Amino acid sequence: MLDEHVREAIPERIRGLWELAQNLWWTWHPQARRLFRALDYQAWRETTHNPVLMLQIIRPERFQEVAHDPEFLALYDQVMAEFQEYLARPPLELPGPVAYFCAEFGVHVSLPIYAGGLGILAGDTLKEASDIALPMVGVGLIYSQGYTTQRLREDGWPEDLHRTLDHRDHPLQLAKTPEGSPLVFEIPAFTPSVRAQVYVAKIGRVPLFLLTTDVEGNTPWDRAISQQLYTTDLEQRLRQEWVLGVGGMRALEMLGIRPAVLHLNEGHPAFALLERLRQFMGQGLSFEEALERARKTTVFTTHTPLPVATDVFPFALLDRYLGPYCQEHGLPREAILELGTNPTDPGAGFNMTVFALRLSQHVNAVSKRHGEVARRIWQGIKFNDENVKIEAITNGIHLFTWIEPLRVQRLLDKYLGPAWRKNPENPEIWQRVEEIPDEELWAVHQERKEALIAELVARARKRWREGAFAKNVLAFGSLLDPHVLTLGFARRFTAYKRPDLILSDPERLKRLVNDPLRPIQIIFAGKAHPADIEGKRLIQKVFQLAGDPAFAGRIAFVEEYDQHLARFLVAGVDVWVNTPLPPLEASGTSGMKASVNGVPNLSVLDGWWPEGYTGENGWAFGGEEHHGERNPQDAEALYRLLEEKIVPLYYERGPDGIPHGFVRIMKAAIRTVAPRFCTRRMLREYLEKFYLPALGAEKEGI
Repeated sequence: MLDEHVREAIPERIRGLWELAQNLWWTWHPQARRLFRALDYQAWRETTHNPVLMLQIIRPERFQEVAHDPEFLALYDQVMAEFQEYLARPPLELPGPVAYFCAEFGVHVSLPIYAGGLGILAGDTLKEASDIALPMVGVGLIYSQGYTTQRLREDGWPEDLHRTLDHRDHPLQLAKTPEGSPLVFEIPAFTPSVRAQVYVAKIGRVPLFLLTTDVEGNTPWDRAISQQLYTTDLEQRLRQEWVLGVGGMRALEMLGIRPAVLHLNEGHPAFALLERLRQFMGQGLSFEEALERARKTTVFTTHTPLPVATDVFPFALLDRYLGPYCQEHGLPREAILELGTNPTDPGAGFNMTVFALRLSQHVNAVSKRHGEVARRIWQGIKFNDENVKIEAITNGIHLFTWIEPLRVQRLLDKYLGPAWRKNPENPEIWQRVEEIPDEELWAVHQERKEALIAELVARARKRWREGAFAKNVLAFGSLLDPHVLTLGFARRFTAYKRPDLILSDPERLKRLVNDPLRPIQIIFAGKAHPADIEGKRLIQKVFQLAGDPAFAGRIAFVEEYDQHLARFLVAGVDVWVNTPLPPLEASGTSGMKASVNGVPNLSVLDGWWPEGYTGENGWAFGGEEHHGERNPQDAEALYRLLEEKIVPLYYERGPDGIPHGFVRIMKAAIRTVAPRFCTRRMLREYLEKFYLPALGAEKEGI
């Protein structure tokens, strides 16, 4: 096998590099990242920070060199000792693990099976569970063609590219049964039969089990089930979610894992509840008893603020799979169909969110504002004549992933000490941010900004060598200036996000970017869903302005947006812009990532920002209710904040050349956002509010 061949090529003295590369723990530990950079910096860059692929392409002579390099060996021993100590910490004592199901997991760019915010949240959750030793397993799918990568044509239209994922080049290992054989099994209720194989990615202490049907022996139609994330074919979408939910639960059972709690992150994996019912009925419970036990041990997190954004499958289509499944396992088909029927639109079909709401006693929205919206749109959903209760647990970010490691984390270590790493949700610790000298924080920020622009220039140069048009290369950020106030907008391009709000008045914008003394520049990045034509038009609109000489090269659109680029952006721009159409931003976490790096938010008061905004840690607008067309009003508020507040504050320098007023807001952003909007706080809330009550119910066998 290739794995064994590569491992054996590494000298025994440093053979732990292979084990380290296979566990994504290294992605949020700076010294481990430093170790791989020291091994071969060129290979590190060429593989986009993928140690598994690095170890396959490094020449044998280089391994021999570092195996006799005292400096490298000292770092290697330090990292491996920390790694082994981390893995050896005893887990929390629980009756069984939490099984966290999600359609996508964004752990790192070296495992490209995610589309955006939902996946990044899922990845951050697994990392935090590992950090606090919470027994958890993740369950998802491998997408052998990944999510779309988009490159721009000469006219700025984004074209979708799918790159085949070779399992051998990523941190994936075959999952094995307790008997030691690779886990391959048939998905229930598929005719003809469909085989699934299971891989595991190690996220620190947490195993992430990933299913694929793209295996030999399946027909091309069946192999395609797990090829593309969020396929637009309705039946394939249903089959994909059936494999995720039913197949995911069946895989855990065959691995000998008995989850005490199910946590469904959005409605896509809700079919897992069918298997949960089957398993409980197999223990001798009646359907009603199994239903009650499943409800008390299930957590459901809803992310969408719109009922039309949920997955709804026609009853006839669903019945091709549900009918045989119920017949084989003795489940009441009509009762299950009823559980997935929305009373406000009973003829629409089987609603995955409604099904999950009814079968989960513990339900949450992802911000307080979203909780209000979710309770309103799902108020008609009842179980046993009682309204489904929806609480709010606001999303958080994994600080050790998103706080820039080379300079920002070191600055925090210097002035906050080790306490911020041990207890990141303690606000008293973060008060010490005020002790950081303005000149040090500003110097670190400027370095991050220069690193961002250097990265964009390197990307543009690479695309130029690949034959990109000169106009495109200029639009990718080649003319950006690190001394100019830089705004960042990076997220999925879709109409409700309103990426073009800041472009509403081109003449006013020209004055802002061309001001001879106090100019601004804007970096846009993001992808549109392959089927979102309006989102693609928005990308094209931004691109065309970026190429307009009247804007002096101070508007840029960066293609191929991914987690790697996001880390540069959230630490490198000066102000993070967020302009969703309220109340359509369920939470949003990109602004949290920017804030903890000292990049203040300029945001509509929607999602998490109404909880995060203090009046001193950024800028806010658009929080009031507004009926009808609100873009002109919001655009005016956005421009006025830039012209009257942000631009003057940024360019108002003391004798030392530092904008002390702006730095004061940077410090407030770090100090107020880090403790309240971290995954440590988020996961503690899940544990206290949902997991422990659910675990109690499971322990009692209710």
